[in-house]
Amino acid sequence: MSDQQDVQVRIDDRVRLMSAALAVTTWPEKSQAEQPHGTHAHSRLTRKVLEPFKNHSAVQGLQSLLNLGAPMEAIYSFVLELRWPGLHAEKLPVWVPPRWNEQLMDFYQRANLSKLWSDEEGAWQASAVEAQKMFKGVPFKPFLQPFVGTVAEKLIFIPNISFPTDREIGVQINGEMVCIAPPRLAWGDSPPWPFDEDPAHIYRAALSQYGRLLIMNFLRVHAAAIAPAADAPLPVSDQFRAQYPSWQEQFANLFVAAAVAIFLEEHVSPAEAKAYVLMERKTKGMHILPGMISVLRRYLSERENGRYNSLLDFMPIFPKQLRIANRIVTL
Repeated sequence: MSDQQDVQVRIDDRVRLMSAALAVTTWPEKSQAEQPHGTHAHSRLTRKVLEPFKNHSAVQGLQSLLNLGAPMEAIYSFVLELRWPGLHAEKLPVWVPPRWNEQLMDFYQRANLSKLWSDEEGAWQASAVEAQKMFKGVPFKPFLQPFVGTVAEKLIFIPNISFPTDREIGVQINGEMVCIAPPRLAWGDSPPWPFDEDPAHIYRAALSQYGRLLIMNFLRVHAAAIAPAADAPLPVSDQFRAQYPSWQEQFANLFVAAAVAIFLEEHVSPAEAKAYVLMERKTKGMHILPGMISVLRRYLSERENGRYNSLLDFMPIFPKQLRIANRIVTL
C-alpha cells in the first residue's frame, strides 16, 4: 500500500449526540430482535445513563421519525448540517419535527452528555486510534478513480461505539463523504471486535459507503448517456430484484460489492475476497456477483490498454458483457 492518506478519521459530537438519542428509542431492541449481538460497553452504559431521558422531546422526535421509516442516512445528514456547538440551523427541513435542533441541544445539556463523553473519552479515542492505524496508506481514491473519475470529496471515517451497533451509515455533505461505522460484531453475546483487528471488515464497511455514494452520483450525472444500457434488464435473482427493484439500485449494489471484492483481493487476501463474495451471495441472493467482478476486471484491463477512457465508454456493452460473464461463471 502507498503512503497516501485518503481517509481521515474523526470523532464528531453531533454524531455522538444522535447516537445517544438513538440509544433510548426502540431502535436497540429492534436491531437485537433482527440479529442478536453483543454491543460495546460504551453503548450499554449510554443506554443505562440515559434511561431517565427516554421521554425527552428530542428522543420522542427521533422515535417519530423512526416510526415513519425515515432513513438513517437522512437523520445523520440532518445533524451533520447543524453547526456545533449550539446546533444552529438557518432553516429546518420540512420532514423533521419543529424545533428539533433546539430539543436536541436541550437533551444534550440536561443529560449532561459532555460529562459522559469526557468520562468515556478513553474508549472513543481508542476507537479513533485503531481506525487511523487501519487506514494509513489505504489507496481508496486511486482505486475508485478508474470507475467514477477523480474523487474530489474528502473521505471521512467516524468510528461509532454507540448506536446503531449493527450497520454503517454513509452520507455526503459539505464536500465530504462520511462513513459512520460500528466495530465488527462478534458471535453471540461477545463484545464487538476492536477496529484494528479485522482489516477486511473496516475496508468493506468504508469502501461500501464511499462507493455507493460515488456510483449513485455517477449514475445521476450521466443518466441520459446510461439510459440505453439501463433499458436492458440485469440477469439478477428474484431475491435480489425484490431487494433492489430499480436498474440503478441493482447496478449500484452490484458495482459496490464487486469493487469491494476486487479491493479485498488486491489489498488484503484472495481468501478474504472469496469469503466476502460467498456471504453476499448467501445473504443477498447476489448470485451474479462473480460475473460482475469478471466484467469490472475486464473493464480495468482494457482501460489500462487504452480501449476505454472511463466507465461511461464501457456502459454501452456492459449489459451484454454481464450476461456472458454470468453464463461463464455459472457453468
